[in-house]
Amino acid sequence: MLGRTHEGRAFRPSDWAERLAGVMSRFRPIGAGHAEEHLCYSPLCMPTLVDGVRAVVVSRELADVEPMAYQFVLRFARDNNLETVQACMLDLDSAGQATAHAPAADASGLRVA
Repeated sequence: MLGRTHEGRAFRPSDWAERLAGVMSRFRPIGAGHAEEHLCYSPLCMPTLVDGVRAVVVSRELADVEPMAYQFVLRFARDNNLETVQACMLDLDSAGQATAHAPAADASGLRVA
């Protein structure tokens, strides 16, 4: 989800992505914990920049780990009228060739990877 409304306005506060990812930091894939997990974001919900716009990348896997957390993120985007973008994850093999993981769709139309 992008930190921009459907009307093109920047979403505030400016640190919204870090705050949302911080709330989601406890939700991780099974076995993905480490000694300092309280100091890092979940790999399933990461703040980033997309073309200079704050954003949060949410993995569809979050729905498998904690369905209510995934629904919370979807409602957050909908309630704040935030733009959402379809994405997919790419893995590079040893030859540098990319293989894509197809994103899953949900009822909100948000497609995440």
